[in-house]
Amino acid sequence: MCVMNVIHEKQEQHGLLERLIILTGLLVLIAMTVLLAGCSSAGKRVTSSTGDVASVTKESLPTLAPVNLNAGQKLRVVASTGIVGDVVAQVGSDLIELTVLMAAGQDPHSYEPIARDVAAIADAHVVFINGLGLEEGLQATIEAAASRGQPVIPVSAGIKPLQMQGDGDHDVIEVPEGGDPHTWFDPNNVLKWVDNIEGALAALDPAHAQDYAARAQAYRQQLQDLDAYIREQTERIPPGRRKLVTDHQVFTYFAARYGFEMIGAVIPGFSTVAEPSASDLAKLVARVREAGVPVIFVGRTANPRLAQVLADEAGVRVLSLYTGALGELGSGADSYIGLMRANMDTIVQGLSKP
Repeated sequence: MCVMNVIHEKQEQHGLLERLIILTGLLVLIAMTVLLAGCSSAGKRVTSSTGDVASVTKESLPTLAPVNLNAGQKLRVVASTGIVGDVVAQVGSDLIELTVLMAAGQDPHSYEPIARDVAAIADAHVVFINGLGLEEGLQATIEAAASRGQPVIPVSAGIKPLQMQGDGDHDVIEVPEGGDPHTWFDPNNVLKWVDNIEGALAALDPAHAQDYAARAQAYRQQLQDLDAYIREQTERIPPGRRKLVTDHQVFTYFAARYGFEMIGAVIPGFSTVAEPSASDLAKLVARVREAGVPVIFVGRTANPRLAQVLADEAGVRVLSLYTGALGELGSGADSYIGLMRANMDTIVQGLSKP
């Protein structure tokens, strides 16, 4: 009888592996549009950032000199993502002329600039990016701006990059050289963003330095309140259920800050451009079952199809979160703080009850 059980278990595992091999082919088809747009450089962008852009995205901030502004003229500011743009707007408000490149719902990993983006960057007094390799498709444009001496400010500068949690037995993994770029999932990191943004705006426009400082300080209090809210909501989840499975590795900072365990991710990497193997997917299904995880969280900028099939295999639910982009106006997640509160409410909904 024991032998028959073992044989049956092996057959089940073999059948699952076959199904997941088919799913891997599905994933390739889903990603084909993105890969065809930049197949010659996609792998390079995913695996590391060792070129000149590395110093722009993850090391020191540039030295800034005041801009000569005419009466009534404002600083022309570009922000890469809506999340970065929202925080810049909190500090700069009506004192700056802000252009945000990526609209609501656009994946920052796969986003490719269009002509007006390149023109906006070239015309800007300063460009704010997340850094740490997040803006993969913007890398060449960012490098070009930096080479012209244009100020490019990685708002994540000064934040210690965290490495991957969970997925320790994956086959192959592709990660940015600096670690997890999703620094905003800990509001305490966004406090550092605010410091970097305030410092840059004040250096470029010293006449309004006190205004930038006052607005930055008011926003810091909102971020501290957000941190308290997340801690409070976390207490509603039993400690044994604070386990996360996501579409890609996006919650490293969140998990470290608030005491969650990262069980794994459908894509075992920090970028949605990376691809899992059939073996990775089979191992993830086994981990989900073993850990008793009730839900897989999928970012709204990601294709949920593969995660849904995996969830069906594991017998769990799929819930959507806002990860790489803000929500549409009126969604309740159309600001950074709104995004974080909406996500926390969904996480509590998914994990607090069996």
